[in-house]
Amino acid sequence: MWEKKYIETPRGRFELFTCGKGEPLCVTHLYSEFNERGYYFADAFAGNFKVYLVNLKEAGHSCKVNHNAELSMSEAANDLEAIREAVGLKQWAFAGHSTGGMLGLVYAILFPGSLSKLMTGGAAARRGYMEHGGSMYCPSSPLNKRLIEIFTILKSPDAAIEEKRAASRDWSDMSLYDPSKRDEYFSKPSSGKVVQKRLEYFSFRELPYFDLLGELSNIVTPTIVYGGRHDAQCPFVFSKEIYEGIRNAKLFVFEESNHMPYLEEKDKFAKMVEYFRSTPYCLGDQ
Repeated sequence: MWEKKYIETPRGRFELFTCGKGEPLCVTHLYSEFNERGYYFADAFAGNFKVYLVNLKEAGHSCKVNHNAELSMSEAANDLEAIREAVGLKQWAFAGHSTGGMLGLVYAILFPGSLSKLMTGGAAARRGYMEHGGSMYCPSSPLNKRLIEIFTILKSPDAAIEEKRAASRDWSDMSLYDPSKRDEYFSKPSSGKVVQKRLEYFSFRELPYFDLLGELSNIVTPTIVYGGRHDAQCPFVFSKEIYEGIRNAKLFVFEESNHMPYLEEKDKFAKMVEYFRSTPYCLGDQ
């Protein structure tokens, strides 16, 4: 179990969970909330780092926002900075998956001196992934019709809990290379519930203008970028694009993974985490 803490900062009170020992590492997701059960992605780092799993504003028991603009990525990066300072850390590493990885890019751009190293995966540096035919979010994708149905069910206050569970299961199956192994992957209890208010702000207010490509070259933090070859949310080409835009980066490819290599190829992912821990500077091989 993860240990719960509350951190008071000038930007509000934040709930976070810690686990592991070693170099400090921040993990969060742009629109998920966590609890003592941890988070599948964060669990992968607890053997090598002291992980700080952060609930952003409106998530879990962290503070609420006064204005919706506080839900933006740049504001979230400022919140993470306030937490780092309140915890008393000169630097920490950051690891993020999917929109957590996108947030990591923003954090590294805004606060280059605060991160000792960065890992980002299953992510994109621009909104173009929504229009890529290989992404379930694209209207031309054969998965898109069911995805829209899933979102409607999850958002509906009238949908039965069983219906919402089935919809969530279908969404995760669409994000797996081999859905027949889902019971094996998700056998351990975890957290990561979607915070609808944060998701809607990202989807409708921030994503339409999201484009970091021109700023990736400003990232000086040693960076690992990873991606699943068969990623149906953020197709692999967008992970490669991030890697090509950051000078001090190394790319890891998971050939038998969709969107969740930390579950689908656990052993290989663990080796990447060990490399991340043991290598002070992840010098690129471009």
